[in-house]
Amino acid sequence: MLKLHPVIGWYALALLVIALDQITKVAAEHYLSYARPLPVTSWFNLTLQYNPGAAFSFLSDAGGWQRYFFSGIAIVISGVLIVWLYRLPAGQRLLPAALALILGGAIGNLWDRLVLGHVVDFISLHYAGAFFPAFNIADSAITVGAALMILDSFLAPRQAAQTGGKGPQ
Repeated sequence: MLKLHPVIGWYALALLVIALDQITKVAAEHYLSYARPLPVTSWFNLTLQYNPGAAFSFLSDAGGWQRYFFSGIAIVISGVLIVWLYRLPAGQRLLPAALALILGGAIGNLWDRLVLGHVVDFISLHYAGAFFPAFNIADSAITVGAALMILDSFLAPRQAAQTGGKGPQ
């Protein structure tokens, strides 16, 4: 019987993030008008925006070179994450989940940069006239993944002490 490597499930999670990200971006472009907010609640709008820069529109007006720069960074990081996931011991849960979410988010935004030349954002949060920069599912996955990595960094030493330094059983 064929036994699959445990990492396949984590790669599948990354693919799920990519699929959800791309489906929601296509829907946003189909149903929303650019820069015209569609209120959902008093603090949440759907607003189609294009971001040629990085997080918080960093370098968005840099003249075009940033597309290739951020694409290159995303390719390198994705490669590192693919290998890192593969090399993790079977039985870990938190760190591989974090890495898979970051990988899926990085590839989702990379696809936009390579195909469209910008990242499609559509989730807009605001309060009392102050707006958080628009983001998307890929950005959310990267953020949750980073938070899980931080949590894992606090929990891993405790788990190693409990198992005598042998890691997850």
